Amino acid sequence: MTEQAEPKVADNPGAGRFEITVDGTTAGFAVYTRAGSKISLTHTEIDPGFEGRGLGSVLARGALDGARAQGLAVLPFCPFIRGYIERHPEYLDLVPADQRARFSLPADPSAGGPASA
Repeated sequence: MTEQAEPKVADNPGAGRFEITVDGTTAGFAVYTRAGSKISLTHTEIDPGFEGRGLGSVLARGALDGARAQGLAVLPFCPFIRGYIERHPEYLDLVPADQRARFSLPADPSAGGPASA
């Protein structure tokens, strides 16, 4: 069995998307638009040839970490990204508190999701 390279997530501002690559091949992307200090994540897609490897979650985490590093507030219009935030409340702070109800996200990180062990 050959060892695969770690997937890499990078911002491609010219294309308006975060891209995930595996062995130099683009395996998927998360489309966004930026307006001032906000980033709207609108669509996430993994190439069918790369499905079932957890790359969507790696991409979501990379996009959210990228937004955090750039000091951007996140508007998760993409259902996949929104679901990732629901399952990983450590990213809830990226969504402005006054916008969370719009995305059916809890106002308080301790209000939902599994309890920390």
